[in-house]
Amino acid sequence: MSRPQPRELTVINKFHVTPNMLRVTLGGDNIHTIPEDQESGYVKLIFPRKDQKPLLRTYTIRHQRANEIDIDFVLHEDGGPASTWAKNTQPNDTILVGGPGPKKFIEESTDWKILVGDMTALPAISVNLTKLSQDSKGYAVLEVISEDDIQPLKHPTGIELKWVINPHPGENANLLLDQIQSLSWHQGSVSVWVACEFSSMKILRSFFKNDRNIEKENFYISSYWKLGNSEDQHKEVKRVDLEETV
Repeated sequence: MSRPQPRELTVINKFHVTPNMLRVTLGGDNIHTIPEDQESGYVKLIFPRKDQKPLLRTYTIRHQRANEIDIDFVLHEDGGPASTWAKNTQPNDTILVGGPGPKKFIEESTDWKILVGDMTALPAISVNLTKLSQDSKGYAVLEVISEDDIQPLKHPTGIELKWVINPHPGENANLLLDQIQSLSWHQGSVSVWVACEFSSMKILRSFFKNDRNIEKENFYISSYWKLGNSEDQHKEVKRVDLEETV
């Protein structure tokens, strides 16, 4: 099935989920061009520029209802074009949206699970947690900017949520690894899902592949951003990294 063409969507509403996370609800006449069941898939927010290629920014579909989708934005002091747009947008504004791209879910066939991410991955991890079977066991290690950014998440009772506070996202690349190394390692097979800042991703990739020998089919890992880089710069860094690790 071919991917739908970009479409113009309308801002319906927005509100703060937590102090540093803003949710924007999109809908309008073209919302039907987004197929059903796309929560945790990604879309491309498209920002036109005069005499230049438009800027594209990648975001997760956090919720999907009959006529609406929710996109969650992490708010930084030095916000990029997407978070700045989210802070300034008002109901009835429009935005061009491409996608959706593939959903990435943790492998469910294993005995237990580890999900790891910072605030940029919180929407995708949140959807993952809702999709897991209720008898799932393991951990979700979640980095947020402040204690006030801890939010209630629907999750199986056997998945323990571990919140890690980092007021300076992208700094202290070992923070998530330190938390994971402190966990009790369960018996049986484990699947791992990781998304975070690039430097943290590399450290976690090495740990899970080399120290814990996580099998490829049970391991999803991605960097969603890189400190000091735009999404376009980060995309190039990821390309080089992929070539070096193949």
